[in-house]
Amino acid sequence: MSPSTPLPKAAVLQYTARGSQEETLPIAEALITAAAEAGAKIICLPECANFLAADKASLKAKAEDEANSPSLALFTRLAKKHQIILSAGSLMMAGDQKKNGDDRLANRSFLIDETGKIAARYDKIHMFDADVGDGKAYRESDHFCPGTKIVDVQTSIGHIGLSVCYDVRFAQLYRQLAKKGAEMLTIPAAFTRTSGQAHWHILQRARAIETGCFVLASAQIGTHDDGRQTYGHSLIINPWGEVLADAGTMEEGFVIAEIDITEVAAARQKIRNLQHEPAYR
Repeated sequence: MSPSTPLPKAAVLQYTARGSQEETLPIAEALITAAAEAGAKIICLPECANFLAADKASLKAKAEDEANSPSLALFTRLAKKHQIILSAGSLMMAGDQKKNGDDRLANRSFLIDETGKIAARYDKIHMFDADVGDGKAYRESDHFCPGTKIVDVQTSIGHIGLSVCYDVRFAQLYRQLAKKGAEMLTIPAAFTRTSGQAHWHILQRARAIETGCFVLASAQIGTHDDGRQTYGHSLIINPWGEVLADAGTMEEGFVIAEIDITEVAAARQKIRNLQHEPAYR
């Protein structure tokens, strides 16, 4: 990129997903439009970008099929309209495994290119089965079928590796993405307030530092229809682990920062840990 060429900008959104697509999608659309108008070339939505259901029955009833998904149709239209790369966080989709008698859903992330085409799909691998101490028991594996494949894709602004929320606790996933060439990592999330206060910034910065990648982490915030409270603090982090933007406790909005992809090679030249992995026994 020549000195006269403007650096691309990334924006990470932050909002409170409601219990249905009808309530949530207008919020996402308004923020995507505002971020695009602010000059963002890549815009990232949080996990559960289209809704966060009040209960298991609502989740099953509102999950969409990819072929006729109103959420996906909106996001592909907006990507094409604004000529942006759009990380559709994750959407609650009917699983492809129904034919095998498994009626669990897919927690699926989509990366959409500037033409409105789906460039990559990623099903969340690590299921959030946890008791974080906030009075709720989280059993994601009861409702979602875990993915089995890591996903990365080359785009017009760099090589992107996809992940979702709880994945951030599994460093080996990001190491593999970096070794496959990833320069940016999307980590959409709906982190609980309790675990977020303890671990969110540390984990996100660690993933950036150990891979030499930019981290784009868009997050949910607030109290949702199922009673959970999410932490917010959508982040953009550079490959040296510096926080370029933090949305804090903003209830609805986005933060934006320039992405200088040359910083990836510079960070990896300074700390060459990707080259220094021995054969452990």
